[in-house]
Amino acid sequence: MVKRSKLLAVLIAGIITTTAFVGCGSKSEDGGSTSGEKKTLTVWSHFTTNEVQEFEKVAKAWGEENNVEVSVVEDQGKFQEMIQAAQSDNGPDIILGVPHDNLGTFQKAGITAEVPAGMVTEDKYTSKALVDAVTLDGKIYAIPFAQETTSMFYNKDLVKEVPKTMEDLVAKAKEVGFVYNINDFYFSSAFLSANGGYVYKNNNGTLDPSDIGLGNEGAIKGLQFISDLVNKDKLMAADITGDIAKGEFTSGKAGFYFSGPWDVAGAKEAGLNFGVIPMPTLNGNAPSTFLGVQTSFVNENSKNKDLAWKLMEEFVNKGQDIVYKTGSRIPVAKDYTVDDEYTKAFMEQAKVATPMPNIVEVQAMWEPANNNLRLLTSGQSDAATTGKNIVDQVKEGIKQIK
Repeated sequence: MVKRSKLLAVLIAGIITTTAFVGCGSKSEDGGSTSGEKKTLTVWSHFTTNEVQEFEKVAKAWGEENNVEVSVVEDQGKFQEMIQAAQSDNGPDIILGVPHDNLGTFQKAGITAEVPAGMVTEDKYTSKALVDAVTLDGKIYAIPFAQETTSMFYNKDLVKEVPKTMEDLVAKAKEVGFVYNINDFYFSSAFLSANGGYVYKNNNGTLDPSDIGLGNEGAIKGLQFISDLVNKDKLMAADITGDIAKGEFTSGKAGFYFSGPWDVAGAKEAGLNFGVIPMPTLNGNAPSTFLGVQTSFVNENSKNKDLAWKLMEEFVNKGQDIVYKTGSRIPVAKDYTVDDEYTKAFMEQAKVATPMPNIVEVQAMWEPANNNLRLLTSGQSDAATTGKNIVDQVKEGIKQIK
Protein backbone atom coordinates (compact mmCIF):
# COMPACT_ATOMS: atom_id res chain seq x y z
CA MET A 1 0.00 0.00 0.00
CA VAL A 2 1.26 3.49 -0.83
CA LYS A 3 1.24 5.86 2.14
CA ARG A 4 0.42 9.50 1.49
CA SER A 5 1.22 11.24 4.76
CA LYS A 6 4.61 12.75 5.44
CA LEU A 7 4.21 12.26 9.16
CA LEU A 8 3.26 8.66 8.55
CA ALA A 9 6.34 8.30 6.38
CA VAL A 10 8.58 9.40 9.22
CA LEU A 11 6.86 7.05 11.64
CA ILE A 12 7.13 4.16 9.22
CA ALA A 13 10.81 4.84 8.66
CA GLY A 14 11.36 4.94 12.41
CA ILE A 15 9.50 1.68 12.96
CA ILE A 16 11.39 -0.07 10.16
CA THR A 17 14.71 1.18 11.49
CA THR A 18 13.84 0.01 15.01
CA THR A 19 12.73 -3.39 13.74
CA ALA A 20 15.96 -3.80 11.80
CA PHE A 21 17.93 -3.60 15.05
CA VAL A 22 15.89 -6.29 16.82
CA GLY A 23 17.89 -9.48 17.41
CA CYS A 24 21.46 -10.28 18.27
CA GLY A 25 23.00 -9.73 14.82
CA SER A 26 25.27 -6.73 14.25
CA LYS A 27 24.83 -4.21 11.42
CA SER A 28 27.17 -4.27 8.42
CA GLU A 29 28.46 -1.10 6.71
CA ASP A 30 25.80 -1.19 3.95
CA GLY A 31 22.88 -1.42 6.37
CA GLY A 32 22.63 -5.23 6.32
CA SER A 33 22.97 -7.65 9.17
CA THR A 34 25.50 -10.36 9.81
CA SER A 35 22.62 -12.60 10.98
CA GLY A 36 20.74 -12.35 7.66
CA GLU A 37 18.11 -9.81 8.70
CA LYS A 38 16.48 -7.77 5.92
CA LYS A 39 18.06 -4.47 5.02
CA THR A 40 15.74 -1.45 4.81
CA LEU A 41 15.27 1.52 2.50
CA THR A 42 12.69 4.31 2.49
CA VAL A 43 11.70 6.15 -0.69
CA TRP A 44 9.70 9.37 -0.83
CA SER A 45 8.18 10.29 -4.18
CA HIS A 46 6.74 13.53 -5.53
CA PHE A 47 5.46 11.89 -8.69
CA THR A 48 1.70 11.42 -9.14
CA THR A 49 -0.21 8.72 -7.30
CA ASN A 50 -0.37 6.42 -10.32
CA GLU A 51 3.35 6.79 -10.94
CA VAL A 52 4.15 6.16 -7.29
CA GLN A 53 2.19 2.93 -7.40
CA GLU A 54 4.24 1.76 -10.39
CA PHE A 55 7.53 2.71 -8.75
CA GLU A 56 6.37 0.83 -5.67
CA LYS A 57 5.93 -2.32 -7.78
CA VAL A 58 9.48 -1.94 -9.06
CA ALA A 59 10.80 -1.40 -5.53
CA LYS A 60 8.90 -4.40 -4.14
CA ALA A 61 10.19 -6.75 -6.86
CA TRP A 62 13.74 -5.48 -6.44
CA GLY A 63 13.48 -5.75 -2.68
CA GLU A 64 12.36 -9.37 -2.83
CA GLU A 65 15.25 -10.25 -5.13
CA ASN A 66 17.79 -8.51 -2.90
CA ASN A 67 16.37 -9.24 0.58
CA VAL A 68 15.58 -5.56 1.21
CA GLU A 69 12.46 -4.12 2.84
CA VAL A 70 11.54 -1.04 0.79
CA SER A 71 8.90 1.45 1.86
CA VAL A 72 7.66 3.75 -0.93
CA VAL A 73 5.76 6.82 0.25
CA GLU A 74 3.85 9.40 -1.80
CA ASP A 75 4.89 12.80 -0.46
CA GLN A 76 3.07 15.89 -1.75
CA GLY A 77 4.14 18.11 1.14
CA LYS A 78 6.23 21.27 1.08
CA PHE A 79 9.87 20.97 0.13
CA GLN A 80 11.04 22.78 3.26
CA GLU A 81 9.37 20.11 5.39
CA MET A 82 10.97 17.44 3.21
CA ILE A 83 14.40 19.01 3.75
CA GLN A 84 13.94 18.99 7.51
CA ALA A 85 12.86 15.35 7.46
CA ALA A 86 15.74 14.37 5.17
CA GLN A 87 18.18 15.89 7.64
CA SER A 88 16.84 13.70 10.46
CA ASP A 89 17.77 10.13 11.41
CA ASN A 90 14.40 8.87 10.14
CA GLY A 91 14.50 10.63 6.78
CA PRO A 92 14.17 8.93 3.38
CA ASP A 93 17.07 7.24 1.61
CA ILE A 94 15.83 8.20 -1.86
CA ILE A 95 13.70 11.11 -3.05
CA LEU A 96 11.98 10.69 -6.44
CA GLY A 97 10.46 13.22 -8.81
CA VAL A 98 11.49 16.72 -7.70
CA PRO A 99 11.96 19.68 -10.10
CA HIS A 100 15.60 20.36 -10.88
CA ASP A 101 15.35 24.10 -10.17
CA ASN A 102 15.13 23.24 -6.46
CA LEU A 103 18.38 21.30 -6.57
CA GLY A 104 20.55 24.18 -5.38
CA THR A 105 18.37 24.61 -2.31
CA PHE A 106 18.55 20.88 -1.57
CA GLN A 107 22.31 20.80 -2.06
CA LYS A 108 22.80 23.82 0.18
CA ALA A 109 20.77 22.02 2.85
CA GLY A 110 23.14 19.06 2.63
CA ILE A 111 20.64 16.39 1.55
CA THR A 112 21.86 15.57 -1.98
CA ALA A 113 24.55 12.91 -2.35
CA GLU A 114 26.90 13.27 -5.29
CA VAL A 115 25.98 10.82 -8.05
CA PRO A 116 28.51 7.98 -8.56
CA ALA A 117 30.83 8.45 -11.54
CA GLY A 118 29.44 7.19 -14.84
CA MET A 119 25.81 7.05 -13.74
CA VAL A 120 24.86 10.30 -15.50
CA THR A 121 26.67 10.85 -18.79
CA GLU A 122 25.71 13.00 -21.77
CA ASP A 123 25.54 10.05 -24.19
CA LYS A 124 22.57 8.55 -22.28
CA TYR A 125 20.24 11.52 -22.72
CA THR A 126 18.42 13.41 -25.45
CA SER A 127 20.42 16.59 -24.76
CA LYS A 128 23.37 17.90 -22.77
CA ALA A 129 20.95 20.29 -21.06
CA LEU A 130 19.63 17.38 -19.00
CA VAL A 131 23.08 16.86 -17.51
CA ASP A 132 23.48 20.61 -16.94
CA ALA A 133 20.16 20.60 -15.08
CA VAL A 134 21.54 18.25 -12.39
CA THR A 135 25.02 19.79 -12.21
CA LEU A 136 26.10 22.25 -9.52
CA ASP A 137 29.65 23.64 -9.40
CA GLY A 138 30.76 20.93 -11.79
CA LYS A 139 29.36 18.06 -9.70
CA ILE A 140 26.28 15.95 -10.46
CA TYR A 141 23.75 15.64 -7.65
CA ALA A 142 20.65 14.02 -9.18
CA ILE A 143 19.35 11.71 -11.92
CA PRO A 144 17.10 13.06 -14.71
CA PHE A 145 13.86 11.06 -15.08
CA ALA A 146 11.55 13.24 -17.19
CA GLN A 147 11.61 16.60 -18.94
CA GLU A 148 9.22 19.28 -20.10
CA THR A 149 9.40 22.42 -22.15
CA THR A 150 7.11 24.69 -24.16
CA SER A 151 6.51 24.85 -27.89
CA MET A 152 4.08 26.06 -30.54
CA PHE A 153 0.56 24.68 -30.92
CA TYR A 154 -1.36 25.43 -34.12
CA ASN A 155 -4.90 24.87 -35.35
CA LYS A 156 -4.72 22.77 -38.51
CA ASP A 157 -8.07 24.07 -39.72
CA LEU A 158 -6.85 27.68 -39.58
CA VAL A 159 -3.17 27.23 -40.44
CA LYS A 160 -2.58 25.50 -43.77
CA GLU A 161 1.16 26.08 -43.94
CA VAL A 162 3.29 25.79 -40.81
CA PRO A 163 5.57 28.83 -40.38
CA LYS A 164 9.30 28.26 -40.04
CA THR A 165 10.02 31.69 -38.57
CA MET A 166 8.37 33.81 -35.88
CA GLU A 167 8.32 36.67 -38.36
CA ASP A 168 6.17 34.56 -40.69
CA LEU A 169 4.04 33.39 -37.76
CA VAL A 170 3.31 36.98 -36.73
CA ALA A 171 2.28 37.82 -40.30
CA LYS A 172 -0.07 34.82 -40.43
CA ALA A 173 -1.33 35.54 -36.91
CA LYS A 174 -2.73 38.87 -38.02
CA GLU A 175 -5.32 36.78 -39.85
CA VAL A 176 -5.72 33.74 -37.53
CA GLY A 177 -4.49 34.94 -34.12
CA PHE A 178 -1.63 34.13 -31.74
CA VAL A 179 -1.98 33.97 -27.96
CA TYR A 180 0.01 32.92 -24.90
CA ASN A 181 0.61 33.94 -21.31
CA ILE A 182 2.86 36.77 -22.42
CA ASN A 183 3.52 38.29 -18.99
CA ASP A 184 4.88 35.02 -17.59
CA PHE A 185 8.66 34.94 -17.92
CA TYR A 186 8.59 31.13 -18.04
CA PHE A 187 7.25 31.49 -21.59
CA SER A 188 8.57 34.86 -22.76
CA SER A 189 12.18 34.08 -21.82
CA ALA A 190 12.38 32.10 -25.07
CA PHE A 191 12.34 35.28 -27.15
CA LEU A 192 15.15 36.82 -25.10
CA SER A 193 17.26 33.69 -25.48
CA ALA A 194 16.79 33.62 -29.26
CA ASN A 195 18.79 36.81 -29.50
CA GLY A 196 21.48 35.99 -26.95
CA GLY A 197 19.81 36.85 -23.66
CA TYR A 198 20.26 34.57 -20.64
CA VAL A 199 19.47 34.53 -16.94
CA TYR A 200 22.76 33.50 -15.31
CA LYS A 201 25.86 32.77 -17.38
CA ASN A 202 26.61 29.07 -17.72
CA ASN A 203 30.35 28.45 -17.47
CA ASN A 204 30.76 24.77 -18.34
CA GLY A 205 28.11 23.56 -15.91
CA THR A 206 28.56 26.27 -13.29
CA LEU A 207 26.05 29.13 -13.23
CA ASP A 208 27.39 32.58 -12.36
CA PRO A 209 24.65 34.66 -10.66
CA SER A 210 26.84 37.76 -10.90
CA ASP A 211 26.62 37.61 -14.71
CA ILE A 212 23.00 38.36 -15.61
CA GLY A 213 22.12 38.54 -19.31
CA LEU A 214 18.57 39.85 -19.17
CA GLY A 215 19.53 43.38 -20.15
CA ASN A 216 22.09 42.74 -22.87
CA GLU A 217 21.59 43.66 -26.51
CA GLY A 218 20.00 40.32 -27.40
CA ALA A 219 17.64 40.40 -24.44
CA ILE A 220 16.49 43.90 -25.40
CA LYS A 221 15.74 42.69 -28.95
CA GLY A 222 13.64 39.89 -27.48
CA LEU A 223 11.81 42.28 -25.18
CA GLN A 224 11.06 44.53 -28.14
CA PHE A 225 9.59 41.57 -30.03
CA ILE A 226 7.35 40.80 -27.03
CA SER A 227 6.24 44.42 -26.77
CA ASP A 228 5.43 44.53 -30.47
CA LEU A 229 3.15 41.49 -30.22
CA VAL A 230 0.84 43.60 -28.05
CA ASN A 231 1.51 47.24 -28.82
CA LYS A 232 2.35 47.13 -32.52
CA ASP A 233 0.87 43.96 -34.00
CA LYS A 234 -2.17 43.99 -31.67
CA LEU A 235 -2.26 40.18 -31.48
CA MET A 236 -3.24 39.96 -27.82
CA ALA A 237 -4.29 42.13 -24.92
CA ALA A 238 -1.67 43.35 -22.45
CA ASP A 239 -3.54 41.73 -19.56
CA ILE A 240 -4.03 38.33 -21.19
CA THR A 241 -3.72 35.38 -18.79
CA GLY A 242 -2.84 31.75 -19.32
CA ASP A 243 -6.45 30.65 -18.94
CA ILE A 244 -7.71 33.24 -21.39
CA ALA A 245 -5.04 32.30 -23.94
CA LYS A 246 -5.85 28.62 -23.60
CA GLY A 247 -9.55 29.33 -24.02
CA GLU A 248 -8.92 31.37 -27.16
CA PHE A 249 -7.04 28.47 -28.71
CA THR A 250 -9.24 25.55 -27.64
CA SER A 251 -12.35 27.41 -28.77
CA GLY A 252 -10.85 27.83 -32.25
CA LYS A 253 -10.50 31.61 -32.07
CA ALA A 254 -6.67 31.63 -32.28
CA GLY A 255 -4.57 29.74 -34.81
CA PHE A 256 -1.36 29.73 -32.75
CA TYR A 257 -0.80 29.07 -29.05
CA PHE A 258 2.52 28.91 -27.18
CA SER A 259 2.36 26.48 -24.23
CA GLY A 260 3.46 23.13 -22.84
CA PRO A 261 2.50 19.43 -22.94
CA TRP A 262 0.07 19.88 -20.05
CA ASP A 263 -2.34 21.52 -22.53
CA VAL A 264 -2.40 18.64 -25.02
CA ALA A 265 -5.17 16.79 -23.16
CA GLY A 266 -7.38 19.89 -23.03
CA ALA A 267 -7.01 20.51 -26.76
CA LYS A 268 -7.93 16.89 -27.45
CA GLU A 269 -10.96 17.09 -25.17
CA ALA A 270 -12.10 20.22 -27.02
CA GLY A 271 -12.09 18.21 -30.25
CA LEU A 272 -9.55 20.55 -31.79
CA ASN A 273 -7.71 19.56 -34.97
CA PHE A 274 -4.25 20.68 -33.86
CA GLY A 275 -0.56 20.01 -34.06
CA VAL A 276 2.59 20.93 -32.14
CA ILE A 277 5.85 22.04 -33.74
CA PRO A 278 9.26 23.10 -32.41
CA MET A 279 9.52 26.87 -32.01
CA PRO A 280 9.95 28.79 -35.28
CA THR A 281 13.19 30.76 -35.49
CA LEU A 282 13.43 34.41 -34.47
CA ASN A 283 15.98 36.57 -36.29
CA GLY A 284 17.35 33.33 -37.71
CA ASN A 285 17.91 31.74 -34.29
CA ALA A 286 16.05 28.98 -32.46
CA PRO A 287 14.28 30.30 -29.33
CA SER A 288 15.63 28.36 -26.36
CA THR A 289 12.59 27.68 -24.21
CA PHE A 290 12.96 26.89 -20.53
CA LEU A 291 13.58 23.23 -19.71
CA GLY A 292 12.19 21.66 -16.55
CA VAL A 293 13.56 18.32 -15.41
CA GLN A 294 12.01 15.90 -12.94
CA THR A 295 14.94 14.49 -10.99
CA SER A 296 15.66 11.99 -8.24
CA PHE A 297 18.48 11.81 -5.73
CA VAL A 298 19.92 9.84 -2.83
CA ASN A 299 19.86 11.50 0.58
CA GLU A 300 23.37 12.46 1.69
CA ASN A 301 22.29 11.59 5.24
CA SER A 302 21.21 8.04 4.36
CA LYS A 303 22.97 5.31 6.33
CA ASN A 304 22.57 3.00 3.33
CA LYS A 305 23.79 5.11 0.41
CA ASP A 306 25.45 2.29 -1.51
CA LEU A 307 22.28 0.21 -1.32
CA ALA A 308 20.14 3.24 -2.20
CA TRP A 309 22.15 3.82 -5.38
CA LYS A 310 21.56 0.19 -6.40
CA LEU A 311 17.80 0.68 -6.04
CA MET A 312 18.10 3.99 -7.90
CA GLU A 313 19.68 2.13 -10.81
CA GLU A 314 16.61 -0.14 -10.92
CA PHE A 315 14.34 2.93 -10.90
CA VAL A 316 16.35 4.37 -13.79
CA ASN A 317 16.10 1.13 -15.78
CA LYS A 318 12.32 0.85 -15.33
CA GLY A 319 11.44 4.52 -14.87
CA GLN A 320 11.15 5.70 -18.47
CA ASP A 321 8.18 3.42 -19.09
CA ILE A 322 6.53 4.69 -15.91
CA VAL A 323 6.94 8.43 -16.52
CA TYR A 324 5.89 8.15 -20.18
CA LYS A 325 3.11 5.56 -20.14
CA THR A 326 1.69 6.25 -16.67
CA GLY A 327 2.68 9.86 -16.05
CA SER A 328 2.32 11.15 -19.64
CA ARG A 329 5.68 12.86 -19.24
CA ILE A 330 8.49 13.34 -21.76
CA PRO A 331 11.25 10.72 -21.37
CA VAL A 332 14.92 11.71 -21.14
CA ALA A 333 16.70 8.57 -22.36
CA LYS A 334 18.17 8.86 -25.86
CA ASP A 335 17.36 5.23 -26.70
CA TYR A 336 13.73 5.38 -25.54
CA THR A 337 11.17 5.31 -28.35
CA VAL A 338 7.95 7.32 -28.15
CA ASP A 339 4.99 6.92 -30.48
CA ASP A 340 3.04 10.10 -29.74
CA GLU A 341 3.35 12.95 -32.27
CA TYR A 342 2.94 15.65 -29.63
CA THR A 343 5.58 14.16 -27.34
CA LYS A 344 7.95 13.91 -30.29
CA ALA A 345 7.52 17.63 -31.02
CA PHE A 346 8.23 18.63 -27.43
CA MET A 347 11.24 16.27 -27.33
CA GLU A 348 12.59 17.99 -30.43
CA GLN A 349 12.17 21.43 -28.86
CA ALA A 350 13.74 20.18 -25.62
CA LYS A 351 16.98 19.54 -27.50
CA VAL A 352 17.52 23.31 -27.78
CA ALA A 353 15.93 24.25 -24.44
CA THR A 354 17.81 25.84 -21.55
CA PRO A 355 17.40 24.41 -18.04
CA MET A 356 15.83 26.80 -15.58
CA PRO A 357 18.58 27.90 -13.18
CA ASN A 358 19.13 25.25 -10.50
CA ILE A 359 21.00 27.47 -8.05
CA VAL A 360 19.33 29.12 -5.04
CA GLU A 361 19.48 32.48 -6.84
CA VAL A 362 16.69 31.27 -9.14
CA GLN A 363 14.33 32.65 -6.48
CA ALA A 364 15.40 36.18 -7.41
CA MET A 365 14.45 35.81 -11.08
CA TRP A 366 10.71 35.27 -11.36
CA GLU A 367 9.06 38.24 -9.66
CA PRO A 368 11.17 41.03 -11.22
CA ALA A 369 10.88 39.46 -14.66
CA ASN A 370 7.10 39.00 -14.47
CA ASN A 371 6.45 42.44 -13.00
CA ASN A 372 8.53 44.20 -15.65
CA LEU A 373 6.94 42.20 -18.47
CA ARG A 374 3.58 43.60 -17.37
CA LEU A 375 4.98 47.14 -17.51
CA LEU A 376 6.42 46.42 -20.95
CA THR A 377 3.29 44.99 -22.54
CA SER A 378 1.08 47.68 -21.02
CA GLY A 379 3.24 50.35 -22.66
CA GLN A 380 4.54 51.76 -19.38
CA SER A 381 8.15 50.80 -20.11
CA ASP A 382 10.28 50.39 -23.22
CA ALA A 383 12.46 47.35 -23.98
CA ALA A 384 15.79 48.85 -22.86
CA THR A 385 14.37 50.15 -19.59
CA THR A 386 12.63 46.85 -18.94
CA GLY A 387 15.87 44.91 -19.38
CA LYS A 388 17.82 47.25 -17.09
CA ASN A 389 15.13 47.15 -14.40
CA ILE A 390 14.96 43.35 -14.46
CA VAL A 391 18.74 43.07 -14.00
CA ASP A 392 18.85 45.66 -11.21
CA GLN A 393 15.97 44.04 -9.35
CA VAL A 394 17.36 40.51 -9.74
CA LYS A 395 20.64 41.72 -8.25
CA GLU A 396 18.78 43.20 -5.28
CA GLY A 397 16.88 39.96 -4.86
CA ILE A 398 20.09 37.95 -4.78
CA LYS A 399 21.37 40.15 -1.95
CA GLN A 400 18.28 39.27 0.07
CA ILE A 401 18.83 35.54 -0.49
CA LYS A 402 22.41 35.74 0.71
